[in-house]
Amino acid sequence: MNDPLFWLALSLFLVSVSLTAVLVAAFPAFLELARVARSAEKLLDTLQQELPPTLQAIRLTGEEISELSNDVDSSVKTASKTVQSIDRSVTSAKNQAQGVKKQTRGLVAGLKVAWQTWRNNKPVN
Repeated sequence: MNDPLFWLALSLFLVSVSLTAVLVAAFPAFLELARVARSAEKLLDTLQQELPPTLQAIRLTGEEISELSNDVDSSVKTASKTVQSIDRSVTSAKNQAQGVKKQTRGLVAGLKVAWQTWRNNKPVN
C-alpha cells in the first residue's frame, strides 16, 4: 500500500470516474442548451425580419399623431378666434340694443310731452 504508482493509478481512476459522472449528469443540460440556442436563433431571425417594419410603422404613427396634433392645435386657434369674434359681435349688439332702448325711452317721453302739450293747449272756441 505504500506504492506511489498504485496511488497514482487509483487517483487517475477516481478522477476519470468523476469526470464520466459529471459528463453523464451534464449531458441532458448540454442537450437543453443546444435546444435553447436553436430557439434563440429562430427568435432572433424572426425579430430581424419583423422588427424593422414594426419600428417603421411606429415611426409613421408618431408622425401622423404629430400632424394630427398640429391640425387640432390650428383648429383650436381658429375656433378661439371665431369665439372672440362672436363675443365682440354680441357685445356690439348689446351696446346697440342699449342705445336703441335709450332712444326709445326718449321718443316715448317726447310723445308723452307732446300729447300732454297738445291736450292742454287746445284752442278755445
